[in-house]
Amino acid sequence: MKPINVVLDTNVLVSALRSKQGASYKLLSLIDNGDFILNISVPLFLEYEAVVFRESLNLPLDKSDIEDILNYIAQVSSKRDIFYLWRPCLKDPKDDLVLEVAVESRSDIIVTYNKKDFVGIDKFGIETLTSKEFLEKRGLLP
Repeated sequence: MKPINVVLDTNVLVSALRSKQGASYKLLSLIDNGDFILNISVPLFLEYEAVVFRESLNLPLDKSDIEDILNYIAQVSSKRDIFYLWRPCLKDPKDDLVLEVAVESRSDIIVTYNKKDFVGIDKFGIETLTSKEFLEKRGLLP
């Protein structure tokens, strides 16, 4: 299957770091398997970093582990420069960060647990899926 472009909403990353049991963790563990290309921008990565460190007291990881994971995400992701801002398009400016990367990278999918926050993005040809839906659609769940 040809790799597709995806963007992760911050809530998926936080969920993956909270537990090794769920679909988000499975998705995060597959970011370098060649089935999909994870896309980020500097503003989106800074959002990941800010939220993850803010939530760090609720995570079973120490600061060093979190930094290693974030560095790995930065290393294996496709870095996108945003030259055109689509703001405001969504209710939450933080969601606009995700959408801008998705549009610029021509991503097929935004993986999120807040699908209702991305209503209307179908006009860009982008679909929203939860981690589990994404893994099922790509045949990555046993």
